[in-house]
Amino acid sequence: MDRTRLQQLLARESAEAERRNPRSKAAYERAEHLFGRVPMTWMNKTAGAFPRYLDTARGARVTDIDGHEYVDFCLGDTGAMAGHSPAVVAEAVQRRFAESGGATAMLPTEEAEWVGAELTRRFGLARWSFALTATDANRWSIRLARAVTGRPKILVNSYSYHGSVDESLIVVGPDGQGAARPGNVGAPCDVTLTSRVAEFNDLAQLERELAHGDVAAVLMEPALTNIGIVLPEPGYLEGVRELTRRYGTLLINDETHTFSAGPGGCTAAWDLEPDILTIGKAIGGGIPAGAYGLSADLAEQLLGRADLDLIDMGGVGGTLAGNALSVAAMRATLEHVLTDGAFAAMAKLSERFEAGVRAGIERWELPWSVSRLGARTEYRFADPAPRTGTASAAAADTELEDFLHLYLANRGILLTPFHNMALMCPDTTERDVDLHTEVFAGALAELVG
Repeated sequence: MDRTRLQQLLARESAEAERRNPRSKAAYERAEHLFGRVPMTWMNKTAGAFPRYLDTARGARVTDIDGHEYVDFCLGDTGAMAGHSPAVVAEAVQRRFAESGGATAMLPTEEAEWVGAELTRRFGLARWSFALTATDANRWSIRLARAVTGRPKILVNSYSYHGSVDESLIVVGPDGQGAARPGNVGAPCDVTLTSRVAEFNDLAQLERELAHGDVAAVLMEPALTNIGIVLPEPGYLEGVRELTRRYGTLLINDETHTFSAGPGGCTAAWDLEPDILTIGKAIGGGIPAGAYGLSADLAEQLLGRADLDLIDMGGVGGTLAGNALSVAAMRATLEHVLTDGAFAAMAKLSERFEAGVRAGIERWELPWSVSRLGARTEYRFADPAPRTGTASAAAADTELEDFLHLYLANRGILLTPFHNMALMCPDTTERDVDLHTEVFAGALAELVG
């Protein structure tokens, strides 16, 4: 690839983004009282000199304050997998908050049992508790795992994503040993004191770490997602389950992103048997919500422990967790929006998206790859597709990503800013997918043609 040509195209698209978005640029420059000029510093992870500012969002469309409409394949990095503001969710939230009130009354609602039963139907775990984010669901699951096993450490896969959980910010270093993930902010201690790490798809490395006998739980995504989709090789997940059982370690499946695999995530699609399952973002239809499920046996063990404070200040819970508003949103989303039928349609659209990307890659004989996980598709600058998180991280190319993201955005298409991920929602159409195929082909023609 001609890097000089790439840099010229990137400069052109950056200038075009500034020309097209004067109001967003001005809003960013005025934001002097925000840390990093944005509500959350990760909003600066955007191609170009400033983020586009939101005006409206409906279904699979986003409009910025400069009046540009986008086909949205980012969908809140999974948080809006149900589409933006689904009508049935908006109605449920309005009814709960404006008409019924009591959104934070600290009293349960009957809808919570419906949500728990539906999560059991989808994922198989028998008992459920709620959080506001998947990060909290992971934190609390880790605490429960340590309590029931009496072991101090958690094992994760290198470059997996579990939110801002301290124990998860560890990667496999160049020497094959665990090391702090680059850029980790304000770690409370050396991460190797709390955590172990193994590469995804590497059972030998996993067994080596579990053999120390100090791992309470393996916390993993059934497929890596936030470093680019890395799919499990045949027999890998079965091997993980066998090894965790052999070494007396619990298995936690984080399905927050892998929920795209189907109505029961990878756990149902691939017949997995975790001891704990965590999920968030998508199940609330845009309202903050998360959940974690426990096997019946594990739940009984924990509830039978008189020494554990599961009710007051024991470190598991939050005042707003399980609030009536989030529960109402979860029920509406799961019952009416992210249904079994919706997932089937979303997966077909994702197949179409994958085919369009693959055609472009093959047309120009690029050493790239494309991977799909149900309703989610991602292209990577490596061929064959990376098989570990470390290899996937090494395949990143910031200039190339920025060019593609800006080129697409300047022509009305949004991808997830952290990587080249495209997610389908119930409102995504074949026309939306075909627009990406067309614009993506144009970008490649300019880049390498």
